[in-house]
Amino acid sequence: MATAGKTRPNLGVKEYTFLWEGKSKDGKIVRGEMRAATETVVQNTLRRQGVLVSKINKQRFKGGGKVTEKDITLFTRQLATMMKSGVPLLQSFDIVGRGHANPAVGKLLLDIKADVETGSSLSAAFRKFPLYFDALFCNLVAAGEQAGILDSLLDRLATYKEKILAIKSKIKSALFYPIAVIVVAFIITTVIMIFVIPAFKEVFQGFGADLPAPTLFVIAISDFFVKYWYLIFSCVGGGVFAFFYFWKRSEKVQMFMDRLLLKTPVFGDLVRKSVIARWTRTLATMFAAGVPLVESLDSVGGASGNYVYKVATREIQSEVSTGTNLTTSMQNTNLFPNMVVQMVAIGEESGSLDSMLSKIADFFEAEVDDAVEALSSLMEPMIMVILGTLIGGMVIAMYLPIFKMGAVVG
Repeated sequence: MATAGKTRPNLGVKEYTFLWEGKSKDGKIVRGEMRAATETVVQNTLRRQGVLVSKINKQRFKGGGKVTEKDITLFTRQLATMMKSGVPLLQSFDIVGRGHANPAVGKLLLDIKADVETGSSLSAAFRKFPLYFDALFCNLVAAGEQAGILDSLLDRLATYKEKILAIKSKIKSALFYPIAVIVVAFIITTVIMIFVIPAFKEVFQGFGADLPAPTLFVIAISDFFVKYWYLIFSCVGGGVFAFFYFWKRSEKVQMFMDRLLLKTPVFGDLVRKSVIARWTRTLATMFAAGVPLVESLDSVGGASGNYVYKVATREIQSEVSTGTNLTTSMQNTNLFPNMVVQMVAIGEESGSLDSMLSKIADFFEAEVDDAVEALSSLMEPMIMVILGTLIGGMVIAMYLPIFKMGAVVG
């Protein structure tokens, strides 16, 4: 299939992808695609190339979906596999882009392919989409292009992203269960307070006797829910939204929450292990790709996923750049367990730092697996006790007057 050459996009001019069909100078039917602002530009360009155009259609990308980290990870693995199999780079992008189930991913990949076709390097094309390809991704691809081992680096990068994605998935699964139970408990409590307790209140009004303190307390809360339910839902919803909004956008809030997470009982240990696993895995991948240590540390802090470790990584980078070895710099932060520091020291002394960092990452990834299983086993009885106390307490409070009347009648 022939593909017409493309000109570099003009700044400020929106371009589209056009599929075209026509006849070449020797009468053969040729097809291809071109990025341009209008159909007229496509026709003029093809005419200058000696192609008699018979059909031009604007490529439409339907529907939604957004590009997720999972999509990027899958694309990286597919691209690495095809390049190792000898499929040319542009053809690989074409195969993955057109065959992808998510239209947003297909459009992204075809846009990158168009950039590469105009002479841009693959790493430069990726850098135009920082929302999907971070500095670590682009630096590794650039290292692979410069060393002529792009297929090997893509394979290493795909493995790295798969492992990082697996860790994130485990953390999310560990947090999902308690969060889901809290949400369900809130909904059940709200329904009881708004619909069930008022019915009991009407019954108790005919008793003509003083109600027990727990019953009066529950009724008072129910009256508040009935009267101000819209404020409660607005405050809870707005509070949750504001919390996550500032957590993502405010450095002070990020620092506070990341410190708090590391100190939280039960969850803190899991978070610390996952952060160390990601930190060591990222540094091992960068260092093994031939990226200098100081430059590698640029990407490591952000990839760790914790602001405390991000700040500490800047301090490590600053010390390493002035001649301090990595072991001493890590030890000075007081954030890494002694076992990690000792293994890094052995790696530096033996000249196999990347291999030692990979082993540390493997160890802590296994620790994360065990911690998630232990946490799940621990959370189930804790949640049952909390729910039982909450729901059971309300039920007992509302039945106390009935028990009291039964005792008086008896």
